[in-house]
Amino acid sequence: GDTLHLETMGIYGRRRFIYNQRNESKLEDAFQDVNFLNKELPQTWKWTKSVPYQSWMDGAHLELCRNLYGCCNDLLQGDVICLSGYEEIIYVPEFIYVTPPAEMEKVREMSGSAYIDFPVSRTEIRADYRNNRSEIGKILAGLDSLRKDDDISVLSLTIKGYASPESPYANNARLAKGRTESLKKYVSQQYSFDDDFIITSYEAEDWDGLREYVAASSLVHKNEILAIIDSALDPDPKELKIRKEYPSDYKFLLDNCYPALRHSDYVIEYKIKSYVDLEEIRNVFEKEPGKLSMNEIFSLSTLYEPGSDSFNEVFDVAVALFPASEITNLNAANAAMERGDLMKAEKYLAKAGDSPQSTYAAGVLSALKKEYLKAKELFLKASEGGISKAAETADSMDEFILRSGNNINKY
Repeated sequence: GDTLHLETMGIYGRRRFIYNQRNESKLEDAFQDVNFLNKELPQTWKWTKSVPYQSWMDGAHLELCRNLYGCCNDLLQGDVICLSGYEEIIYVPEFIYVTPPAEMEKVREMSGSAYIDFPVSRTEIRADYRNNRSEIGKILAGLDSLRKDDDISVLSLTIKGYASPESPYANNARLAKGRTESLKKYVSQQYSFDDDFIITSYEAEDWDGLREYVAASSLVHKNEILAIIDSALDPDPKELKIRKEYPSDYKFLLDNCYPALRHSDYVIEYKIKSYVDLEEIRNVFEKEPGKLSMNEIFSLSTLYEPGSDSFNEVFDVAVALFPASEITNLNAANAAMERGDLMKAEKYLAKAGDSPQSTYAAGVLSALKKEYLKAKELFLKASEGGISKAAETADSMDEFILRSGNNINKY
């Protein structure tokens, strides 16, 4: 697995040479590949050999092994002469981390849905009715958790009410609007908000929610009902058609789906203070990393040695908090390569976009995987995109490509 034995030369006295010829079939190693009588040994001997490349040959060297035997094949002397060394070259990557842009204001949202029950055709809220206290508590708990944090300013609360499709559309519009206003009034009474703090809207019937439920269901006439939902019919004829043509499925929806379509979606918008001091950022990172921006988390990485556990944690947390960000995925890929986790790096790079910096990082990954020809192509592309060190790195791939000839055929 790490050695290749090439052809051998045997140099013999006259008697041994004749003996070998006469007993070749009996000898375990027979003659050598090339045999000479000592007195006929040429002054020089030209020998060439070409063998297929194998990966273990990186860093190999060529040796001449010389053994002197006495009679009865006793080894009298043996030595090894190194004819040529093959200096191993190792690719040492340079990583390019991208600093995320700073946010002027860190505005975030907390959202959810409250399923508040009302008596039939009524719009006033009764907190003690069924599970209303717990459902309204979702909104109040969200507001309270944000209001008590000194680093947070609550900006607004948006509520959108929905009704289910049964009964006339006009009545559902009245209910959705009235019940949303009742919820606004109830929440306002618990606090001293400005009049414009709570923003409301409504949707008479939640057909999107109904469609999502039906599409995921195993109803007998699922496809037919979906076709009706997607049709150009007005809401009332649409609902009537489902009820008349598929009464059994309709009853199932009425009992199991429609109650969940009567809901109030809420969004609490809030602003988090900006952090500048690195020690403060480190404390927030350890306790509540979700309060930090991408830029603030990135600044924390300057405190740690690249490749260290703390350094890696910074980028892993950043990509967990901002999974859709191309910059966080790129930086996380670089950090993964720093620690030798090429599989995770490849996963992050798939979400890192096609910026010149991402192309360069893809080149680094290919080079670490010993795909040198592919790496060179990516480095050249990154160079065209303005990455200054990419051109020099592309040139350095030539020697790796030369020494790993299998990659030329591979790509």
